[in-house]
Parts: sequence; C-alpha cells; structure tokens
Amino acid sequence: MILSLLFWVLLFILLYTYVGYALVLWLLVGLKKVLGRRKISLESNDYEPEVCLFVTAFNEKDYIDQKVKNAFSLNYPKEKIQYVWVTDGSDDGSPEILQQVNGLEVYHQPERRGKMHAMNRGMKFVKAPVVIFSDSNTVLGKQSIREIVKCFSNPEVGCVAGEKRIVQKDEETAAGAGEGLYWKMESWIKRNDWELNSVVGAVGELFAIRTELFEDVEPDTLLDDFIISMRIAQRGYKIAYAPNTYAEETASLNVTEELKRKVRIAAGGIQTIIRLKGLLNPFKNGILSWQYLSHKVLRWAFAPPALFLLFIVNLLLVVSTNNWSVGNFYALVLYLQMLLFLTAAFGWYFENKKVRMKALFVPYYFVMINSATIFGIIRYVKGRQSVNWEKSKRAG
Repeated sequence: MILSLLFWVLLFILLYTYVGYALVLWLLVGLKKVLGRRKISLESNDYEPEVCLFVTAFNEKDYIDQKVKNAFSLNYPKEKIQYVWVTDGSDDGSPEILQQVNGLEVYHQPERRGKMHAMNRGMKFVKAPVVIFSDSNTVLGKQSIREIVKCFSNPEVGCVAGEKRIVQKDEETAAGAGEGLYWKMESWIKRNDWELNSVVGAVGELFAIRTELFEDVEPDTLLDDFIISMRIAQRGYKIAYAPNTYAEETASLNVTEELKRKVRIAAGGIQTIIRLKGLLNPFKNGILSWQYLSHKVLRWAFAPPALFLLFIVNLLLVVSTNNWSVGNFYALVLYLQMLLFLTAAFGWYFENKKVRMKALFVPYYFVMINSATIFGIIRYVKGRQSVNWEKSKRAG
C-alpha cells in the first residue's frame, strides 16, 4: 500500500509538472477568452519614456563589439537611451575598450564581488524611469525597446519579461537541440501565464523594470533576474510578457557546459524558494501562488527527484507482484521508464562519439537537466555554490 501510494504521488508530480500545468493553463486561458475577459490593455503606442540599457559584464571582451553595435542599432531615439555598463572584476581589457566608446557610461571597480553586487552598485547611476537589463552575449531584436515601453504604458505593469531565443545551428548538438526546444516550450508557457494573470519571473538575457521599484538584493543571490522580478510581483504589480521583445544567443557549447549551467540554476532555485516563501501564500498572492508553485517550485525541487525515485518505487512494485505483463499498468509504466533512460543513455553515447542522432537529443537532454537539478540541490545544501559563477562556454 505504501509503495503504491508513493508511486501515484510521484507519477502525479511528474505528469503535472511537465504536462498537466501547461494543459490546465491552456484551458483556463481559453475559458477566459470565451468569457470575454482579456488581459490588461497595452494598446498605447505613443508612450516614449527615457530608458536605460543596463549591462553587467565580467571579462566579456569577445562580445563587446557585437553588443555595442546591437545596442546602438535598436529602434528607439538615441537621446532617450542611457547606456550603462558595469564591469566589476574584469581584467581582460574590456573596461578600457568600453570607455573608448562615445555614449557609454562605464562603471568599474577591480574587485569581483558577484553580479548582484555589481547590479546593486550600478543601479545608483540609472537616471531613466525604465531600466532594461540585458546580458553582454545576447543580441536584442530591433523593436525590443519599443515593445517593452508599450507594456509600461499601463501602470499595473511593474516588470516586462522578454523572450529568450536559442540560435539554431545546422550541426546541432544535443545541448543545442534540447536547449532550443526547452526555451520554445518555456516561451509558450510564459505567454499563457501572462494571458491568464502574470508571467512567473523573468530571465536575465532580457527583462525590464520600473526603476523606482528596484530594491537592493542580497549580494549572494544566485538567480538575480528571478528574485528582482518576482519581488515586484509580490508587491502587486504584473510581469508582462512581450514575445516581440527577444534576446538571441547561441546554445551551450556541449552537454557538459549545459550541465554546468543547469547545476548552478538549480542551486539558485532552492535559494529562491527559501527567500520567496511568502509567494506560496495564496491568501496574499492569489493565483500567482499557484502559478509559482506549478511553474517553478515543482520543477526546481520536486520533479527531478521524483523522476528517479519513481523508477525505483515502480521496480519494487513490479518485483513484489511478480507480474511483468504489459497488461499490468505498473509494468507498462516501468517499461516506458526503461525506454526513456535507455534512449537517454544511447543519446549520451552517440553525443560523446560525435554522432548526431536527433531523435535521441530530447530524452538525453531531459534526463540530463533533471540530473543536473539534483546536483544543484545538493551543492546548495552543502553551501558549495559560489555567487561568482564560472561562465558556461557557448557555441559559435
């Protein structure tokens, strides 16, 4: 009885986290449209405030030229854009290169104390009412700023989340294919989260906030983008989603680099759950609590362990009944899990042999990121995740 109950709990967690929430969200958005209840209006096209394009960079010399050209090419009045770069700790010559570019404000200190410390320090130099955060290795869509400020024309919006797009290569690796598919699915969920109520967090590649809503964040924060955006949501503001506002970047160089990135994100996820525990109070936050629990908390803390525990519990159940027939539901689920892990293992093998078998990329990536999440949880619990992350290498 205990094994059976545990089996169903674990199976529910997995199915709800990776399929069920998206389905329920789609149904609720559809119902909302049928009832004629639309999301808040963002129709203003003549709202044109001053903005600050804010970039923190640590030893990003290789991306400076691309990023600066992209920033200056965006479709928005240049006299209304404040360009701020914070390069704390950089020793690759990037601060000196940036200081030679007319129109940029470059703030640098030799000591490296982490991205969040640099953001807290740099925000004191922001003069514009809207600040747009962007990573140095991303390329922004030409209309990004205009789409962002259109959202801020509504006073209910305190933050705007852009879309992250992975540039696809002809010779895709498992990391590239998996990461690209992941962000396409994530974008679909964000779009529906926004249609229903509010986006659940923003990504650091591209998001914006009202400058007046920024509050200094703990310097040891790992997921700065998520903490900043969700604390604004906690104050009653909406996080809008602007899919035409996007940031492009190349995929991780390989699965090893993607694994490294997912491990630190997972460690940051556990830290975030602890620091934003108040978000799980539905009496205070309403539907946002359900969205946060379903979209992030389950994915960060519960689904990854459930994926591997389910296999063990399922195997024990089948062994205890000695019924290996496909007609036995428990046996059928066990065989499906074995197929998942087997195809993931083949994906790992062929990826290491540089043999591109795209049919195996998705199961390999899925198992890999769930494994990485468990490693990240362990790393955070042991206190081994430094705020000064080692950057993952990107393709191309």
